[in-house]
Amino acid sequence: MKKKILLLSALAIFLGNSLNALANKDTLIVAQGADAKVLDPHATNDQPSSRVAGQIYDSLVKQDTNMNIIPGLAESWTQIDDTTTEFKLRNGVKFHNGEPLTADDVKFTLDRMKASPQVSHIIKAIDSIEVVDDNTVRIKTDKPFGALLSHLSHTAASILNREAVEKGGAAYGQNPVGTGPYKFVSWQAGDRITLQANPDYYLGKAPTEKVIFRSIVEGTNRTIGLETGEVDIAYDLEPVDKEMVKTLPTLDYVEEPSLSMAYIGFNVNKESLKDKKVRQAISYGLNVQDIIDVAYQGSGAKANSPIGPKVFGYNPDARGYDYNPEKAKELLKEAGYEKGLKLKLWTNDNPTRRDIAVIAQDQLKQIGIDVTIETLEWGAYLDGTARGEHDMFILGWVSVTGDADYGLEPLFNSANKGGAGNRSFYSNPQVDELLTKAKNSTNPEERKKYYYEAQEVIQEDAPIFTVAYTTQNIGKQKTVEGFVMHPAGHHKIYGAYKTK
Repeated sequence: MKKKILLLSALAIFLGNSLNALANKDTLIVAQGADAKVLDPHATNDQPSSRVAGQIYDSLVKQDTNMNIIPGLAESWTQIDDTTTEFKLRNGVKFHNGEPLTADDVKFTLDRMKASPQVSHIIKAIDSIEVVDDNTVRIKTDKPFGALLSHLSHTAASILNREAVEKGGAAYGQNPVGTGPYKFVSWQAGDRITLQANPDYYLGKAPTEKVIFRSIVEGTNRTIGLETGEVDIAYDLEPVDKEMVKTLPTLDYVEEPSLSMAYIGFNVNKESLKDKKVRQAISYGLNVQDIIDVAYQGSGAKANSPIGPKVFGYNPDARGYDYNPEKAKELLKEAGYEKGLKLKLWTNDNPTRRDIAVIAQDQLKQIGIDVTIETLEWGAYLDGTARGEHDMFILGWVSVTGDADYGLEPLFNSANKGGAGNRSFYSNPQVDELLTKAKNSTNPEERKKYYYEAQEVIQEDAPIFTVAYTTQNIGKQKTVEGFVMHPAGHHKIYGAYKTK
């Protein structure tokens, strides 16, 4: 009886919170599957962090939902020569601490970004940043760089306030200061991050006063939060829940193409994974259609490359791996593992990834590979894979700039091993050279040629197995208007509001 009373009390509190959420028109509650790791854009490059940071900060330029470059903190820019671009900053923009935005902040930010092991690869092409005057900055690349504007639109290139960063020191990532539409208020680790509308935002104050990002790991719980009204917008609903959301009259389910892919990575430094024949065998031993049908409930497409059709430079003819268990066994025998081998597969506490892991475990058992699944908390997962403690791992990558440079460079250039993106610790001088040539060209057709060839080599070497090109989805209350998903997955809350 006592247990029953406690459960009823908990339910009453839950419903009370839900009713409060529904009743508060000035607050949007957004649920995602993991807490932010840190809100310093230079200290991490994971999506949960970027989705929150994107509300707090602005970058020099932005990309609209069609991936077109549009003004951000820079109201205009001029290409002075092949390697120099001059940016004119908006007048009157203020940081959340009241400090005015200046070209010195831009230089400080980009210099700091270039020194960051996590995100320096994004602007590695930049050679120098020159302050012309308070509102003018010149960015010079060491060589021509066709993707410069796309890369400057990345969340990691958000402009920081020098004074706030220096004052915050090691704790800055827990007390961020930007120029964006929302100001940081508080962070209850593992639970919620609260933001408040910036009254001085240069595009005008956001229509919703407060935004709360909730960390709700289980997809089903995010769906329950929608159903009860505790959550206004839920990111990344589990495939198994989408049909239920579609049937509820109070909710909207929205699914759209994305720039994302999901992959199983191989740590090529591990003795049993050094031989590409083993990695190819695993790739042949995985039945992708089963994974798409079961783990994604059909919301995905078989991949033939680490970048998808919506990304500039995608090679439609790159080699894919069709399910062929006999070929897999043959390759294992050639690699000296005729009697099989044992591997550990890491995943974070993400239901879809756990499903993929279980399916992969069963399928690989059929070709003689004994897989042990290990599930880690998100922060520990990122840290461990950055240090190379894993055998295999499951992750996703979003080509947020819409350009192959960002889709391939972080994952496969040997300079980016570890936390910068190359968690397979893959190294191939030919790939490095092709990616560098593509980066340093401003000729679109020439860039495509290099990227096509790079994808062919990468697929042959198989440092990762790209599982699928994934769609993105949200569930939301019908009372929420003005919210638009971005193909890169870093959705902006600015403009969203509740009608009641």
